Amino acid sequence: MKILLLGEYSNVHWTLAEGLRALGHDVCVISDGDGWKNYKRDIDLTRPAGKLGALRYLIKVISKLPLMKGYDVVQIINPVFLEFKAERIYPFYKYLRKHNKKVFMGAFGMDYYWVKTGLDCTTFRYSDFNLGNKSRADEEHNKQFIADWLKGEKGRLNKFIANDCDGIITGLYEYDCCYRPHFPNKTRFIPFPINVDKISPKTPHPEYEGIRFFIGIQKSRSIYKGTNIMLHALERLKAKYPGKMEIVKVESVPYNTYQHLMNSSDVILDQLYSYTPSMNPLLAMAKGLVTVGGGEPENYDILNEKELRPIVNVQPNENDVFLQMEKLITGEYNLQKMSEQSIEYINRHHHYIKVARQYVKYWNSI
Repeated sequence: MKILLLGEYSNVHWTLAEGLRALGHDVCVISDGDGWKNYKRDIDLTRPAGKLGALRYLIKVISKLPLMKGYDVVQIINPVFLEFKAERIYPFYKYLRKHNKKVFMGAFGMDYYWVKTGLDCTTFRYSDFNLGNKSRADEEHNKQFIADWLKGEKGRLNKFIANDCDGIITGLYEYDCCYRPHFPNKTRFIPFPINVDKISPKTPHPEYEGIRFFIGIQKSRSIYKGTNIMLHALERLKAKYPGKMEIVKVESVPYNTYQHLMNSSDVILDQLYSYTPSMNPLLAMAKGLVTVGGGEPENYDILNEKELRPIVNVQPNENDVFLQMEKLITGEYNLQKMSEQSIEYINRHHHYIKVARQYVKYWNSI
């Protein structure tokens, strides 16, 4: 098949492209590299900076339109798959529909259905938008998301594309919960892909016998994702066990630098309010790191995983994060066994070629 993957989140599309190419498909990835993360792509659509950036970007996108037609499958990363205001994306989406056989939408991140479902305070025990029956709508970092997606043009665009496209692929259990009630016949859960053939295993650190905890901080999203709370728990743990652990903290660095700093660590902390591990912890697990974050029963159930339990699941509060990590320090959790299970978990469920086959099967079923 000839396949276009348009847009990027956390290296999902580039990794999927690697799996599809290994199966013999002709794939083109067009994206901006997910901003400062600078992931690989075949055709760059980075929006230029400066006063004339919007105009220069418009010209750039229009000039690439001939390269966006004639595909068997087009998959957009999100309803807002170009760096335009939502109301300006409609004609580009309609162009894709007109000039290609099938168009699919990824449910991989922030969108109307994610915000709406979180704010119902019943679907999830906790999420980016609720803690139990308490809404997090008044939290400052959520106000713009709500304004954009629930009340603004982004939400209208999302609903239009979700209804119009040929199918919707959900990458996590949570996203599947958001779309399946509305689109049961066109929603398909497919795990995120990890290219295990390019993974370098975590490196031993014989010079230090303690446990190294890795945490990545995006300043603009720290409160929203709960990494500020996780960091506080880490600092408390360091104060209690100063000779038994180290903290490796990185802030808003490019993907390659992020990987290098991760490699000498043993444990990664990521996304306090998630039921499931996303791309960064999955990458770490493939290296043999143990994830502290989302490992709720629903995560294993949707994968039909009955044996492996490699994730240190935490509840969304600082004390539970502290207590669960303390079990790694004291040996109540077997770090080596969980490390081995982490690698096996990725090979079972997230191997990029296995995932690519699931995509092809779904695309062909429509």
